[in-house]
Amino acid sequence: MEREQLAAYAGSNRLVVLLLAALVLGIFAIDTLTDLEIAVAVLYVAVILLSARSLRPRGTLVLSGICLTATVLSFLLTRRGSLDAGLINCGLSLFAIAATTYLSMSAQMAASAERQARARLAGVTRAAAIGELGASIAHEINQPLAALVVYGNAGLRWLGAPSPNLEKTQEALEAIVEQAGRAGDVVNRIRSLAGGTAVPFQPLAINEVVAEGIALAREGLQAARVNLHTDFTPELPEILGDRVQLTQVVLNLIANATESVAGLSDGERNVFVTTRRFSPDQLAFMVRDNGAGIAPGKLDQVFDAFYTTKATGMGFGLAISRTFVEAHGGKIWAEQSRPQGALFVVSLPVVSPNESETRRDEP
Repeated sequence: MEREQLAAYAGSNRLVVLLLAALVLGIFAIDTLTDLEIAVAVLYVAVILLSARSLRPRGTLVLSGICLTATVLSFLLTRRGSLDAGLINCGLSLFAIAATTYLSMSAQMAASAERQARARLAGVTRAAAIGELGASIAHEINQPLAALVVYGNAGLRWLGAPSPNLEKTQEALEAIVEQAGRAGDVVNRIRSLAGGTAVPFQPLAINEVVAEGIALAREGLQAARVNLHTDFTPELPEILGDRVQLTQVVLNLIANATESVAGLSDGERNVFVTTRRFSPDQLAFMVRDNGAGIAPGKLDQVFDAFYTTKATGMGFGLAISRTFVEAHGGKIWAEQSRPQGALFVVSLPVVSPNESETRRDEP
């Protein structure tokens, strides 16, 4: 295929050269054989302009030299007409050809520099995107990998006990399989987003999705001695979405709230998770904490990639959450919580009953 494309390009390039040569010869013939007292050689300017669109700068320069030579040669060969008029026309033509050549080559060199700059920018952007994707994957699979270690150690303890508890060991192994599968799902979803591949959405119950995210975050909550309070609105309509992505959003927000309250030295550490009917066509789930909160000027900045207030943070959890939410046609934002702490709200569109049934029947 590449060889055929190169052959086609070479053929079209030869055709352009032949056309330009024919134009040069035609203008030279008219300028030499007629006694028109006009600067016919100025028409070489059109040849230069055409060459600038089809040839490389070196080709344009060579063609310009040919046109200049042809102009002088035509003046010397022409015996009819006024000598003074012919000299003036020749001078004007030479100036026009030279000026056009200079401007055309300047434009070609500028265009070439722009192409090179775009190529370098594309390379830098691609490298940055690869780095960001790698950091995103590292951030998202950190939690299931940490869970693998916890469940693996638990299984070893149950097996190493004086009386091995096979039932508990089996539960730990099942949890390891579940977390390993979840890590793979997270990687596949991020790769799909990075590659522009659409993820098939299915009707989902928002309360079930939030409950699943809470279950995944429970160990972190217990380790940080955080009190979790839930308030789910029953019988909410369904949404269209990807369970893995939305569960990851819930997990990210709860993990973020947990880290916020973990620094409290006095008082209770509380995280509140709520689901609500936000409007007739929107549902919302909210995660609120009683931590240090967010500075007023940073409420929008917290969703930027690489932005973090933690010494060991990567600044990707909220950025990825926003990407996932927006992929579902929803919105996510942060507010100050009263009397203290931060509130994160995720709003998602409700799916109509007819569309819900259609999607549910799809294979």
